[in-house]
Amino acid sequence: MGRGLRQALLALWAGLSPALWAMPALAQEGQPGPVFKSQLAVVQQDQLFARTLYGKAVQARIEAARQSLLSENQRIEAGLEAEERALTQRRPTMTPAEFRKLADAFDAKVEGIRSAQEAKGRAVARQAEEDRQRFFQTAYPVLARLMAEIGAVALMDKSDIIISLEAIDVTDRAVARIDSTLGDGSASEAPAEAPEPSDAGQPEQ
Repeated sequence: MGRGLRQALLALWAGLSPALWAMPALAQEGQPGPVFKSQLAVVQQDQLFARTLYGKAVQARIEAARQSLLSENQRIEAGLEAEERALTQRRPTMTPAEFRKLADAFDAKVEGIRSAQEAKGRAVARQAEEDRQRFFQTAYPVLARLMAEIGAVALMDKSDIIISLEAIDVTDRAVARIDSTLGDGSASEAPAEAPEPSDAGQPEQ
């Protein structure tokens, strides 16, 4: 499971009784035929980030930052290559000592620029991870309310499940609910405190 959803749901999982992980198929009183009800639901976490409007907006910002840094690096590289050619062309007109002094200064400049650009790259990667974490933290109350509606007490990433019934995969419903509640995230704040999943109601009919 990715760290975003895992961290957001850590408090929810803590202290759950093993009995609560059962996935019985029950026939509700007064209703003909069996109605599937599960206390464990799963989502495809990567799909929440890839398919929701909010997730797409986050990904677009991340990609824009990466492309901007890439373009900057390409411009800097072109400038340094031109500077190096110019220095090489001047070499016949200088003494070895003069050339060495300029060459050493150029090398130091290149190293300084490389260090600065690598730091920018790490900052972009760090921001991308923080944005992804913020997405799942903001989506958590929405997911918790969905869990309450379907009667689930635990939510896991589908990749952590060896085998399961498709009925407990609520990814499509989660995507739709996040879109309707948070939109692209630009004008959204974290929803109000969600009801405790342990107080979950009946599944939607």
